[in-house]
Amino acid sequence: MAHIDVKILDRDYRLSVSEEGREQLLQAVSMVDEKMRSIRENGKISGQDRVAVMAALQFAHELLDGPNAENRTSPETVRKIRRVNEELEAEIKRQENLF
Repeated sequence: MAHIDVKILDRDYRLSVSEEGREQLLQAVSMVDEKMRSIRENGKISGQDRVAVMAALQFAHELLDGPNAENRTSPETVRKIRRVNEELEAEIKRQENLF
């Protein structure tokens, strides 16, 4: 398992990733950064934690409401979304403790 340093919404994160998952993770980082910047630039939400939660909710909504949504709302998909959301919330709390 390798580590990569990334920046999301002007904050640095160190992530663990397998070599075969590196490109996909970098693409995910880019998508999350773009979504969070868009939310922040709209100006209605302040605070990085709130922006991150809104981005997570928008991604989940897009996943659940997009084409072929009925194929993606399996219990396994719901568990994965919940796990990602829990990990995101834990990371936000960890990052807040740094400042």
